[in-house]
Amino acid sequence: MQKRVAVVFDSAGTLLRMYRVAKEVATGIILDNVQTTLLVSEKPRRALVVMNGALEGTILSCPQMTFHDFLGKYGISIGISCSSSSLELNEAYGIIQKSSVCVSDIRDVISVVRGRCPDVFYLAAGIIVDAQEGTVPYVLSTGGRMYSTTPATISQLKRMGADVFIASGDGYHNLRKLAVSVGISMTDVFGVASPLDKERIVRELRERYGSVIMVGDGMNDILALRAADIGVMTTQQGDERPQVLREAADMIIDDILDVTDIVRQLLSQTCKSV
Repeated sequence: MQKRVAVVFDSAGTLLRMYRVAKEVATGIILDNVQTTLLVSEKPRRALVVMNGALEGTILSCPQMTFHDFLGKYGISIGISCSSSSLELNEAYGIIQKSSVCVSDIRDVISVVRGRCPDVFYLAAGIIVDAQEGTVPYVLSTGGRMYSTTPATISQLKRMGADVFIASGDGYHNLRKLAVSVGISMTDVFGVASPLDKERIVRELRERYGSVIMVGDGMNDILALRAADIGVMTTQQGDERPQVLREAADMIIDDILDVTDIVRQLLSQTCKSV
């Protein structure tokens, strides 16, 4: 017998209010409050590469150490969380190997995020690779903290009997901290998940559950929103979202806590039909 409801959450922007910074490598210009997925989609064959590991090493490393050498020295793995077209990780790694991007570039964006979010709960960094040009055009850092209603949302969903999952393009290091804080088992967390991964996860859960709800806020959630029984887009982050993303969602909410009302109504309808 199928379980009744599964709720799948994106993390950054959905469960967490984020502050995102990009450094344009060619000019050194810092771009505030960027939407990283839009930077990726600007050109074909771009990909967002995230680091799956702690960032403390960036503070201790030699500023002139290349990003490639930094990954090797600290044994930090990388993954592609979204791309504008199909791009293999080994191709992205080859571009990184030839790039002059160094630790000081990573430090620059991390320091801006820390300055703007002194009580940051979540801190991540990565780069955008452009396979068509063979370059790293942007170095990125994101930081954020849980929305005030995030813990209550998760706990109420669990009390209602819904199973809660996270499917995110973020690395497992930061997702583990989030999952522990809200009581989600790491077996129910899918990290470094591309848009196609998120779609696959939702479709696989639909085989096990009567209803699957996908909750997200970005273009990298669009396939999963469409694949879910109910796709819910959140606007709590506050920045503008493309119309195509809005059209992919069945519902749009401005507070993550509203997901509990959706599940409550869904469960009520299920009971009446039995």
